Amino acid sequence: FFQAEDGIRDIGVTGVQTCALPIYLLDNAEDLPSPTLVLHRSRIEANFQKMVAISGDPIRLWPHVKTHKLPELIAWQVALGIVQFKCATIAEAEMVAGVEGVRRILLAVQPVGPQIDRLVRLAAAFPAIEWSAVVDDPGIVASLRNASALRPLGGPLGIWIDLDIGQHRTGLAPERVPGELLPALRSAEPVLRLAGLHAYDGHLGISDLAERRRLADAGFESVAALRNTLETGMGRRMEVIAGGSPTFALHAARTGVSLSPGTTVLWDAGYAHKLPDLPFQPAAVLLSRVISRPAPGQLCLDLGHKAVASEMPHPRTIFLNLPEATALSHSEEHLVVESPAADRFRVGDVMYSLPWHVCPTMALHQEVWLAENGREIGRAHV
Repeated sequence: FFQAEDGIRDIGVTGVQTCALPIYLLDNAEDLPSPTLVLHRSRIEANFQKMVAISGDPIRLWPHVKTHKLPELIAWQVALGIVQFKCATIAEAEMVAGVEGVRRILLAVQPVGPQIDRLVRLAAAFPAIEWSAVVDDPGIVASLRNASALRPLGGPLGIWIDLDIGQHRTGLAPERVPGELLPALRSAEPVLRLAGLHAYDGHLGISDLAERRRLADAGFESVAALRNTLETGMGRRMEVIAGGSPTFALHAARTGVSLSPGTTVLWDAGYAHKLPDLPFQPAAVLLSRVISRPAPGQLCLDLGHKAVASEMPHPRTIFLNLPEATALSHSEEHLVVESPAADRFRVGDVMYSLPWHVCPTMALHQEVWLAENGREIGRAHV
């Protein structure tokens, strides 16, 4: 699932079959600590360009920042005309707000408890930005209204109705909205303003494109119907944000729909394996080292649970310069693997690999390194 420029023709779930990797090799790798993440600028910028090309217009994009959490990457996107972003936490929202040129920020996790006042205080601190949050509960609508009424904001706090269109994690089924949530939203205006509908279908990470399209279309039917109902009843246009990384290219064909990919910025081995129809390339590479050779054919690496996301079964990382690597054990600081090529490596040698799931892997690192033209060029703090 790599382009020919990588020199890698066939990467399977168990490892690399052809191991030339000029894109990821760093000629100053000896200067970097391990374990760490290296972000390749050319790959990131190419992924941004593909996101814009798929969307047709950068103003349609609401990229989710949870994947990378880096102001540098926000600024690169703003330069391309991407000026609205989704966040999962108040800390992420604060990070995005500090980047010049950002116009709109959506907190895509319903705020509860102290997060309600934190959101309102943040909105008051950055009045030039249009702030909003997703909701699915009338009590939270009332709490947001009360908190917002106590502070001068640049404008009404925007509300996006969080819809459950099949993931069954958060949100209301569209048919429940008119009776259960809309009355609370009406009573909260003009302090709050209903901006539109948030329809995330992150459960559709299906390899078969035709089946993914069929399910995405089926799920969106109720969203479109609710949109028509609300626009008729409210007398104004309702925005819609639809899709995640697996489906945003499908929703791009719909008129008047905004798109919210996230992992597309860095991509990862998991999505590259499951979604070969999408054109993105992995841009985040784990750099680790051999710290022991416990037995013939085995290596112990400094790539423990604290360096690579461990919420799924192995493989949790795909090695680029260690063919047919199989994990034997994984603990906080150590990953023991076996491979027919293991005896070629010595203690201290550098290993390159792709995280299976890049978003929680990024969250484990306080700093990452930026690379360009085969060299590390600086670091960024997550």
